[in-house]
Amino acid sequence: MIVTNEAVHMAAEQAVQHLNSDPKSGLTLAEVEVRKTMYPLNELDADDPEPLYMKFLDTFKDPLIMLLLASCVVSAVMRQFDDAISILAAVVIVGTVAFVQEYRSEKSLAALNELVPPRATVVREGRAQALMASELVPGDVVVVAAGDRVPADCRILEAVQLMTDDSSLTGEDHPHDKHAATLPHDGRGELPLAECCNMVFMGSLACSGHCRALVTATGMRTEFGKVFADLRGVEQRRTPLQLKMDGLGKHLSALSFCIIGVIALAGVAQGRQLLDMFTIGVSLAVAAIPEGLPICVTVTLALGVMRMAKRNAIVKKLPAVEALGCATVVCVDKTGTITQNQMTVKEVYLSCETELVEVSGGGYDPTGDFSLGGTLLQTHEHAALSQLLEAACLCNNAAVAPSDSGRRRNGGSSSIQGQPTELALLVAAAKWGLADPRLKHERLGEVAFSSERKCMEVRCVPVSDSGSGGGGCAARVIAKGTLEAILPRCARALDRAAEPVPLTDAERERIAHAAGALGRRGRRVIAVAFGVVGTEGLVFGGLVGIMDPPRRGARAAVEEMQLCRTRLCMITGDAEETAVAIASAVGFFDPSLHRTLSGPEMERMSAVELESIIHDVAVFYRTSPRHKLGISIGEVVAMTGDGVNDAPALKAADIGVAMGRSGTDVAKEAADMILMDDDFATIVAAVEEGKGIFYNIKNFLAFQLSTSVAALGLVALSTFSGLPSPLNAMQILWINIIMDGPPAQSLGVEPVQSTVISRPPRRPDDPIINRALLLRVLSSATLIVLGTLFVFHRELVDGAVTSRDTTMTFTTFVAFDMVNAYCCRSADKTVLQMPLLANRPFAYAVGGSILGQLAVIYLPPLQRVFQTEALSPWDLAFIACLASSLALLDTLRKR
Repeated sequence: MIVTNEAVHMAAEQAVQHLNSDPKSGLTLAEVEVRKTMYPLNELDADDPEPLYMKFLDTFKDPLIMLLLASCVVSAVMRQFDDAISILAAVVIVGTVAFVQEYRSEKSLAALNELVPPRATVVREGRAQALMASELVPGDVVVVAAGDRVPADCRILEAVQLMTDDSSLTGEDHPHDKHAATLPHDGRGELPLAECCNMVFMGSLACSGHCRALVTATGMRTEFGKVFADLRGVEQRRTPLQLKMDGLGKHLSALSFCIIGVIALAGVAQGRQLLDMFTIGVSLAVAAIPEGLPICVTVTLALGVMRMAKRNAIVKKLPAVEALGCATVVCVDKTGTITQNQMTVKEVYLSCETELVEVSGGGYDPTGDFSLGGTLLQTHEHAALSQLLEAACLCNNAAVAPSDSGRRRNGGSSSIQGQPTELALLVAAAKWGLADPRLKHERLGEVAFSSERKCMEVRCVPVSDSGSGGGGCAARVIAKGTLEAILPRCARALDRAAEPVPLTDAERERIAHAAGALGRRGRRVIAVAFGVVGTEGLVFGGLVGIMDPPRRGARAAVEEMQLCRTRLCMITGDAEETAVAIASAVGFFDPSLHRTLSGPEMERMSAVELESIIHDVAVFYRTSPRHKLGISIGEVVAMTGDGVNDAPALKAADIGVAMGRSGTDVAKEAADMILMDDDFATIVAAVEEGKGIFYNIKNFLAFQLSTSVAALGLVALSTFSGLPSPLNAMQILWINIIMDGPPAQSLGVEPVQSTVISRPPRRPDDPIINRALLLRVLSSATLIVLGTLFVFHRELVDGAVTSRDTTMTFTTFVAFDMVNAYCCRSADKTVLQMPLLANRPFAYAVGGSILGQLAVIYLPPLQRVFQTEALSPWDLAFIACLASSLALLDTLRKR
């Protein structure tokens, strides 16, 4: 390794030699294996996890659990060992349930951090390949492009207009220019990181340009690793829904404590034992206070995120799960999201021809033919076409090679890297039989494509046979981009013999007309021009019509999104004709209902004017990323993006969605969610999942609150009526396990229903407990209390409470609770409309709870703990029939 302060003062060649590497071919695989044994993985060391036994013990620090343990100690001191053992067993069971739920939540959340592993482009044995960033070793040569996150500390070997955002290290919010020049010693000692202009650092973001750099430090020895060592233990932010649930839990807890205190005082006033009332009061507090709410929210959100991950949607931030159910509009990029992002050149326009040159083939397979008017063309037959394709290759940073490394697309045998548009141009040249001209040219400079300039430009010079640049030839300049950016710079065009001729106004109109015709057919139009440095004006080479067909299933996904009542609009930098053609093909643009709006038109409008029409716009064309910031007026927006300049819009949107395949690291960093397959259908699935998650949380809340209210009401009514307590402390704690345990938690994984999907997006400020939910809770709790008191009063014939009395009462309450859980699976479907096995975890949880209840009733050891006795089949049948009345009430309530 080389420390930063030494690397900045080394020449690039000296640094390469010091690490025994090669600037062109990088390390060999054998050298990499040796260095892996010398250096740790390129990762930041995590804190040692807390032992499981400590996490388990932490669950018993809850004040209510401590009160129960105190009650256990008092019982033991008073030699009431049966009660002490029973309370201790209950405490262990309750603590175990809480520990398991929290452990599941932590595991689910930890798994999210491993779903989007950082990657890097590294050159080894002369081949560029995408690898896990953790596999880098000092001496590796990496390629960093605009939008990438720097994978390690590196000394720059060569750079083209490179600027990086080092704010994570320096605190400065503006990008820094980077270059490969050696920095001289100035006697100041160690340079500040912001002044290390020939270094790029782990964690920094490349804002523009690109570079090739030598890895000098990895892992904890990087500058970022040194800072990271001092920044551990930052508390994770709680989501808005969790905060709401925390507040709700506190209010319910305060109310429950007041009621429990009144119950305990009333019992003591009636002459009951103080220890009995204390134990029952504490047990009732454990059962009634919804301490499981925050756990359920976290678990339900985390499990929902994991389900989204299986559908290729990686949610980085849990608040995005909640926001997805509120999205009123989804703004999607055309390329790669609605379309396949497998560009193919289909037509070529040449000024010297009256017809378009047709190109066959598809994807990135370099087999195909060129034809003009139905006649096949050969390479030697059309010099103008050859010059156009040669220029398109020279002004190009993509790579296509018959190799096993790199990213494969379209099932072809070629290894490819680069932007899809540039790849399409290289493949077209290969179909024409043109060898890559970049091998015989030396690039002198490059002006990278930007959304503002809308073109890319390079300068190069032919390489002589001896390998030296120039060979007496003048430097060439080649540009490609949108017609609006290229045509005004052109003064001449090519004839069929590839000789420049003046470009007339009539020819300019014909070119514009041809571009419009290609756009109306859904083609992306790329203009190519070239010339000699020092001459006035460029030579117009021609237009290339590139097709990016809609994704398979895109139309069906659009229909599903429309069923979700969520508006869809498309944002693209393409021409209006191209954008409308794709939007119409997938079914969300109707000229009689929708309108289009360009980026320049948005800039000329005031905020009031834009707000008055924006709800009718389905296609935004000729836009740049900055225009996305103005689209979110009065809406809850899910915004997609993939480029560096998309990051502000992704961060400003309610839900920022980055592309996993084509997206830059900057975009992924700013986004809340990442689409691993770049597919629009995945957004639809995520919106549906977001609606379902919030809906399931409300169903869980309905079940838990109705159980809490029923438990409090049952004990309160019996106490104020002068009746003995219908439930003992152990039975109340068992009910708490059911309320907070598997039956309740499994409500969070209920499959989303079509009726929920078709509802309008909910408002972000909608209360969790609304009038409908409150009615469900109170009506269910009232019936549970009345039914349970009816059984208790029916069994209490002589005024003395027997084991049979409490067993019948206890079992009745649990039976009502199981029916209530089934009813709470849906807010609008009746019991008969909900298949049992549609939610298998719920079926298993309820089945396990019923078996547990039977064990409590019939197993002698548990009979002693819970003070129960065996019931006859007729008793169970009676209880089942009585509990089913809640299903009848639920059916009437939902009709």
